[in-house]
Amino acid sequence: MIYLAVLLRILSNPFANVFQKQLTTIGSLPLLVNFITYFLLSIFCLIPAVGVDWFALPMGFWGYSLLVGLFGALGNGFLVRALQTGDLSVLGPVNAYKSVVGLLAGMLLLGEFPNVWGVAGIVLIICGSYFVLDTTEEKFSWKLLKQPSIQFRLWAMIFAAIEAVFIKKTILYSSPMVSFISWCWFGALFSAIITFSGAAHRQQFVQEFTSTKLKRYSLLVFCIGLMQLTTNYTFEQMPVGYALSLFQLSTLVSIGLGYRFFQETNILKKTFGAIIMVVGSVMIILLK
Repeated sequence: MIYLAVLLRILSNPFANVFQKQLTTIGSLPLLVNFITYFLLSIFCLIPAVGVDWFALPMGFWGYSLLVGLFGALGNGFLVRALQTGDLSVLGPVNAYKSVVGLLAGMLLLGEFPNVWGVAGIVLIICGSYFVLDTTEEKFSWKLLKQPSIQFRLWAMIFAAIEAVFIKKTILYSSPMVSFISWCWFGALFSAIITFSGAAHRQQFVQEFTSTKLKRYSLLVFCIGLMQLTTNYTFEQMPVGYALSLFQLSTLVSIGLGYRFFQETNILKKTFGAIIMVVGSVMIILLK
């Protein structure tokens, strides 16, 4: 089951990115895409939530659930904003740095420390990113950090990596399914606060529910729900750093989807760099 969960997680994440990018391409505001995804998932969660004894859960669960909701809403919001203008085939591989951030967060909060394989994996991720980022106009340089889509993606990655550690904590206090439900509810709460603080988002909210957009939202909700459920199950079975490293195999899928749906270029060079980054991520799996 763990191998199936990892496979589904690897496939569902880049497909979710495709639908997020498609929605922003046809005029949806990134924060609205983020909120509506959480909101629809929260509605579906009402059914399994009936069988949960919520009052029996410890205070630690609720504290970490609040943190998961906050960091998740921020991370996903930045991710959709990055996808609005950035190339999927570039932003996907950049996400490989999440395993590095996850390792650092895991060291501080979970006591999961790397050895020489973890350090070697980090070096390979940096080397591989050279080939991927060298396909951009700014090349592999500090100027690249001035590109808004890269900045948004880095913030999304940092928030998501920290969120992953807190998700692991909620799972330890409950179960993958209960953690998933709280992820949806608190994510919807914080994304609503962030989204509807702006008048433009309140005005456009009703316009999102058209037949064209609802079809994409349905596919997006399915992919995000599947992604988070399989993520939670994987976190229950293995350390966060290992899981995040395995998930980086989705970078190769992202490059292919970027070419297929958005006609992005320099695919061979990006693929070569992504393979190096994936090897680095896999090496991090050898931590123990």
